[in-house]
Amino acid sequence: MAEAIYSLCILTSFACAWLLLRSYRRTHYRLLFWSGLCFAVLTVNNCLLLLDKLVFADIELLPLRLVSALVAVFLLLYGLIYEKE
Repeated sequence: MAEAIYSLCILTSFACAWLLLRSYRRTHYRLLFWSGLCFAVLTVNNCLLLLDKLVFADIELLPLRLVSALVAVFLLLYGLIYEKE
Protein backbone atom coordinates (compact mmCIF):
# COMPACT_ATOMS: atom_id res chain seq x y z
CA MET A 1 0.00 0.00 0.00
CA ALA A 2 2.84 2.40 0.82
CA GLU A 3 4.34 1.82 -2.64
CA ALA A 4 1.12 2.98 -4.27
CA ILE A 5 0.93 6.13 -2.14
CA TYR A 6 4.56 7.07 -2.76
CA SER A 7 4.15 6.39 -6.48
CA LEU A 8 1.05 8.56 -6.67
CA CYS A 9 2.90 11.38 -4.92
CA ILE A 10 5.71 11.11 -7.47
CA LEU A 11 3.27 11.12 -10.37
CA THR A 12 1.32 14.06 -8.97
CA SER A 13 4.37 16.25 -8.45
CA PHE A 14 5.70 15.27 -11.90
CA ALA A 15 2.35 16.17 -13.49
CA CYS A 16 2.35 19.54 -11.74
CA ALA A 17 5.91 20.26 -12.89
CA TRP A 18 5.12 19.21 -16.44
CA LEU A 19 1.94 21.31 -16.64
CA LEU A 20 3.61 24.37 -15.13
CA LEU A 21 6.64 24.18 -17.42
CA ARG A 22 4.43 23.57 -20.45
CA SER A 23 2.40 26.67 -19.57
CA TYR A 24 5.60 28.64 -19.12
CA ARG A 25 6.78 27.62 -22.58
CA ARG A 26 3.52 28.90 -24.03
CA THR A 27 3.14 32.15 -22.03
CA HIS A 28 6.70 32.96 -20.86
CA TYR A 29 5.34 34.03 -17.47
CA ARG A 30 8.38 33.66 -15.20
CA LEU A 31 6.52 32.61 -12.06
CA LEU A 32 5.34 29.51 -13.91
CA PHE A 33 8.97 28.68 -14.64
CA TRP A 34 10.06 28.91 -11.00
CA SER A 35 7.00 27.00 -9.82
CA GLY A 36 7.67 24.29 -12.38
CA LEU A 37 11.28 23.99 -11.25
CA CYS A 38 10.11 23.77 -7.65
CA PHE A 39 7.78 20.89 -8.49
CA ALA A 40 10.49 19.19 -10.54
CA VAL A 41 12.77 19.18 -7.50
CA LEU A 42 9.84 18.03 -5.35
CA THR A 43 9.49 15.11 -7.76
CA VAL A 44 13.11 14.23 -7.05
CA ASN A 45 12.36 14.61 -3.34
CA ASN A 46 9.46 12.17 -3.61
CA CYS A 47 11.64 9.70 -5.52
CA LEU A 48 14.21 9.93 -2.74
CA LEU A 49 11.46 9.30 -0.21
CA LEU A 50 10.42 6.16 -2.08
CA LEU A 51 14.02 4.98 -2.22
CA ASP A 52 14.60 5.81 1.43
CA LYS A 53 11.54 4.04 2.80
CA LEU A 54 11.17 1.06 0.48
CA VAL A 55 14.33 0.29 -1.48
CA PHE A 56 17.22 1.25 0.78
CA ALA A 57 15.66 0.76 4.21
CA ASP A 58 19.05 0.34 5.88
CA ILE A 59 20.55 3.52 4.39
CA GLU A 60 19.41 6.88 5.76
CA LEU A 61 18.62 9.32 2.93
CA LEU A 62 17.03 11.95 5.16
CA PRO A 63 19.81 14.56 4.72
CA LEU A 64 19.58 14.28 0.94
CA ARG A 65 15.78 14.54 1.09
CA LEU A 66 15.99 17.63 3.28
CA VAL A 67 18.48 19.31 0.94
CA SER A 68 16.25 18.65 -2.07
CA ALA A 69 13.21 20.04 -0.23
CA LEU A 70 15.21 23.13 0.75
CA VAL A 71 16.31 23.67 -2.86
CA ALA A 72 12.68 23.39 -4.01
CA VAL A 73 11.52 25.97 -1.48
CA PHE A 74 14.38 28.34 -2.36
CA LEU A 75 13.52 28.10 -6.06
CA LEU A 76 9.92 29.04 -5.38
CA LEU A 77 10.90 31.83 -3.00
CA TYR A 78 13.33 33.26 -5.53
CA GLY A 79 10.60 33.29 -8.14
CA LEU A 80 8.12 34.93 -5.78
CA ILE A 81 10.52 37.60 -4.50
CA TYR A 82 12.78 38.56 -7.40
CA GLU A 83 10.71 38.04 -10.53
CA LYS A 84 8.68 41.10 -11.43
CA GLU A 85 6.42 41.42 -14.43
